Amino acid sequence: MELNHKEDAARKKIKLLFGTTEGEFGPDLFISHHLEEVKSDYWKSTYGTETPEAERILESLVLVSSWSSADDENIDVFDFSLPNNITNYILSARFADGEVAEVSMES
Repeated sequence: MELNHKEDAARKKIKLLFGTTEGEFGPDLFISHHLEEVKSDYWKSTYGTETPEAERILESLVLVSSWSSADDENIDVFDFSLPNNITNYILSARFADGEVAEVSMES
């Protein structure tokens, strides 16, 4: 699977999981944690509002790294975070058998 296609699939899965039971410890936790912990001036300067909608935040995630969890050459982990390097937390999307198998919040 092409790298750009995998990144797109990871982004789609993150958005699909938000608001679901499966997304509770991934996208939902990432959004709720940052809306509570990040100062309103960051939200205002980055999104033009002190409380941006979750969907807007998810749309703006930046790819901070991609790597292989095995000793092969296939990239199978994509890590996303907020713009402007404001946090140490990431949303990590892991692939297995060509599909996104897991999305979790990590630091």
